[in-house]
Amino acid sequence: MSWLVWRLHRTQLYIAAALLAALTVLLLVTGLQMASQYHSAVTACTASHSCASLDSTLFLGSHAVGFLVIMTLGVPALFGLFWGAPLVASEFETGTGQFAWMQSVTRKRWLAVTTGWTLLAAAAWGGAVSALVTWWSGPDNALQLDQFKPGRFDIMGIVPVGYALFAMALGLCAGALLRRTMPALAVTLGGFIAVRAVITLWLRPHYMSAVTVTYKLLSGYTPSGSYWQFAQGILDPAGRLVPIADGPAVDGIPAGSLPSACAAMANGAVRPTPSCRQALDGFHSFITYQPASRYWAFQGIETGIFVALAAALVAVTAVVVLRRDA
Repeated sequence: MSWLVWRLHRTQLYIAAALLAALTVLLLVTGLQMASQYHSAVTACTASHSCASLDSTLFLGSHAVGFLVIMTLGVPALFGLFWGAPLVASEFETGTGQFAWMQSVTRKRWLAVTTGWTLLAAAAWGGAVSALVTWWSGPDNALQLDQFKPGRFDIMGIVPVGYALFAMALGLCAGALLRRTMPALAVTLGGFIAVRAVITLWLRPHYMSAVTVTYKLLSGYTPSGSYWQFAQGILDPAGRLVPIADGPAVDGIPAGSLPSACAAMANGAVRPTPSCRQALDGFHSFITYQPASRYWAFQGIETGIFVALAAALVAVTAVVVLRRDA
């Protein structure tokens, strides 16, 4: 049965392997160049003790390759669209599944071997692409510290493996339920986008309670590492949120909200007077964020969610194929 699966799907495997090989060569070549450029720049700025503007002056890679890396966001969906959805649906449309079952191959064995190998292939390819992208993005992650933010989080680490398993399982389930390839493709694409959007926009920020740090307005505070910021603002001495400045402002405080001791600054003074500094002590800034230390915890939680969804979809597929009349 495994040999039959290989014979039926070797074309998809060859195409996927060729695309993965091309991506590997491209990212290896450009990634090594980026790493060399980054380390040379860091060495130079360390020697000159002037690294403050490194992130604004150093350009890594090329826009075309960077765009391609971001587009790997859609790689998991391709497994569900071009492999998962047609897999079961086409079997029902052409009747080849019935032919296999008539050759002493039970439905259970046919389903187990077919889904097992395709899910394994999806996980392997998803993991390979993610590993390449994570390695390639190393210098940029060190420079920008943005791998925790949506869009970057989704293409690195272990979550693409969960996405690939979910997309494949969704395609298999849609094909088993609808028994038509084109409707199954539409449901797979729409379902994948919808679930990803719901989890990314509404569920992911709440995997763990966000951290809020309040600090003196003039002291400043920046969380370490690749943190994920949700909100930032200023509180007046009464604890009320100061409106965003839309005009003259001092340290983010609109001129109309400044204490009287800072009136000169509102009129163009460069530095706050001692009395103004004392008055500003009543103002505080705050930042709400997910700290960088939770990155891998979030990766694990989200991967677990999509693996659980994939398992549920495979279970539905099994019920439909094993109990429903062919």
